[in-house]
Amino acid sequence: MRTTIEDYQVITKFHVQWGEMDAANHVNNLIYLRWAESGRIEYFEKMGMDISFNSGGTGPILGWQDCKYIFPMTFPDTAIVGCRVLEILSDRFTVETAIFSEKHQRIAAISQQSIIPYNYAELKKVNLPEIWVEKIRAIEKGI
Repeated sequence: MRTTIEDYQVITKFHVQWGEMDAANHVNNLIYLRWAESGRIEYFEKMGMDISFNSGGTGPILGWQDCKYIFPMTFPDTAIVGCRVLEILSDRFTVETAIFSEKHQRIAAISQQSIIPYNYAELKKVNLPEIWVEKIRAIEKGI
């Protein structure tokens, strides 16, 4: 099954900057993770999630991530970043972030991240708030 940008409800674009390329003459691998992080934050904002990390309440924390690099991007180009939730468990959810090259009209990288609800006041992991589950389901249904 081929992954396309239409598979994602939350989409963000980033212009590739000259300085994001490395000595191998393509976008540095860390930039893809930065784009994934920014796309993930966009998803959280669409959920209405508190991402200030200063409220003392429950917020997201990254528990794990991976990234598969598929096609090297270069300057000039635009990264089109799509985010979706693949799995919801009682204590975490899994986000998939796909990065597409607008110039080449193809996928450049795909990443997954495990997001843990974390109580920043008590400094401990907590169960997934039901409101998060409701918001995720609404976003994934396109509501």
